[in-house]
Amino acid sequence: MEIFTEYRAEIFAAFWTTIQLTVYSAIGALVVGTGLAAMRLAPVPMLNWLGTAYVNIVRNTPLTLIVLFCSFGLAQTLGITLASRTSPTFIADSGFRLAVLGFTVYTASFVCETVRSGVNTVPLGQAEAARSLGLTFSQNLRIVLLPQAFRAVVIPLGSVLIALTKNTTIASAIGVAEAALLMKEMIENTAAVLVVGSIFAFGFVILTLPLGLLFGWLGRRLAVAR
Repeated sequence: MEIFTEYRAEIFAAFWTTIQLTVYSAIGALVVGTGLAAMRLAPVPMLNWLGTAYVNIVRNTPLTLIVLFCSFGLAQTLGITLASRTSPTFIADSGFRLAVLGFTVYTASFVCETVRSGVNTVPLGQAEAARSLGLTFSQNLRIVLLPQAFRAVVIPLGSVLIALTKNTTIASAIGVAEAALLMKEMIENTAAVLVVGSIFAFGFVILTLPLGLLFGWLGRRLAVAR
């Protein structure tokens, strides 16, 4: 416990960064993933093809490569930093936002497939009835399909969010000061691998276990009766 007491402030700060990475990336992935699902369901062949290509390419690309590309490809090669260069915290802000971008891009492909599977649970007759009433594709999607789809996939979306929380450790590869980077530094400074590893494993359990319980409860609460 001496190690925890010594690094207590740093540990809480690192996990707070992890939480921020998760929240911002989850919001972005939900928006982008829902848009991709709409593209994959659209009656326009080009949109359908683009959505399918995005999902198949990104989902099968290692997340580490995507995050590194955001850092080295966008920031260092193309000069896209997503932060003001005059800011005193420019490096930290840029790394954090680029990591969020990478996680958003990657996780959106899984959100897309989850939402699309939820849409497929909606009886076909409802979509046909909506079309017969004169609703456009976007109206049909917004009013009839997506509300039921989200209720049907609350638990799978929770699993995606939990995976995203654990995936944020990859942000340490570009120097973002989250939990995994601090764990590495603590192990190097103290050589107490088991103790430090246990502290951070317990920290991630505290983050992910309530999420699983919450989404399990929401899934049962919002389940669509068939």
